[in-house]
Amino acid sequence: MSARIPSRRLGQSTLAALRPHSTTYGINSTLPCRSFSCTIRLKADDAPKADPKIASPSEDPLSNPVLEEYLRRNKPGTRVESPKPIMGDLSSASIFQPENENPRYHESLSPEQRKELKKQEEELSKAADAKREHDLRALAIDPAPRKRLRLERRLVIRNAERHGRTTKAIKLARTEREYTFRSEQLLTSTKKLTRLMHLIAGKTVEEALVQLRFSPKRIAIDVRKALQIARDNAMLERGMGLGGGRNAAQAVSQAHEAEDADESQVYLADGSLRTAHKDEGKLIQLKDGSKKRVADKTEIYIDQAWVGADISTFGADHRARGRVNRLTHRTATFSVLLKEEKTRIRISEELQKKRDNRKLWVALPDRPVTTQRQYNLW
Repeated sequence: MSARIPSRRLGQSTLAALRPHSTTYGINSTLPCRSFSCTIRLKADDAPKADPKIASPSEDPLSNPVLEEYLRRNKPGTRVESPKPIMGDLSSASIFQPENENPRYHESLSPEQRKELKKQEEELSKAADAKREHDLRALAIDPAPRKRLRLERRLVIRNAERHGRTTKAIKLARTEREYTFRSEQLLTSTKKLTRLMHLIAGKTVEEALVQLRFSPKRIAIDVRKALQIARDNAMLERGMGLGGGRNAAQAVSQAHEAEDADESQVYLADGSLRTAHKDEGKLIQLKDGSKKRVADKTEIYIDQAWVGADISTFGADHRARGRVNRLTHRTATFSVLLKEEKTRIRISEELQKKRDNRKLWVALPDRPVTTQRQYNLW
């Protein structure tokens, strides 16, 4: 029995469905009229005769347009063969190639058309790979595009206000390189780490590594490793310390070639070789008044070195009579500003120029005496 039609009306609903469609049904006009389509095609002998009153076969309640269309395309008695699968092989073409996944690809294409389709798919694949590579690099090169655009806008406005005149700081940033490095957390205090920063500030990286290598401080080992990382990052990211026109790869390889070298050559603190220079260099004067001879303008030195306190952890120190003292485990970090000797040469030349242009001091300057009276004014 049906869940929608009561059992007492099953026969009435079936008769109403078999009747032709019309606007009036007489006494049975209130019965529901339900039409259904046959899913199995009847034989010619069992099929009911067509009613002459029906205008077209589409109005026949026993007709199925989808089935009629299928039988019209496929004659009865013929078997429709399934498409043959394309078996892939390591040596032959695979069905998972990019040109086969294209909707325009089919078996009837000519070899020229397949070649053209394959070329288009390769170009699209290269473009997609380039876009993916650009997006991945943008995470490191351009992490905040909006902030970059706002900064560029401010710089353009500032340049327009100055009528294209560049400041001294901009010129120095374009001609001189520098690199700032901040270390990780070191298990020491700022007071102990400051002594080492005073030791290496103002020295070249090689001289600072030598001082840290023979320092009795325990934390000097970690500072020396961090300083080596800072030097390598400055060479790779900013191109510092490469000897001017020398190749970067050659300079880096020479900095780490110590195993196959001759024993008579000079070694640096990290085991690398010091690059020999033909010229004697230039004698400059530092800010503290001492003099130094610079052979390589691109040699890296530590311009500034400072210390910063980091997080501190606390522990318990159990003492006598049940007392507990609190232990403070401090950590600190250090930062260094690396520059090239080219900067110190410029500073030395500016100091010398300022010293040469200084006026001669005299005890009694030769100027007219004004507002001088015979008597005091009070």
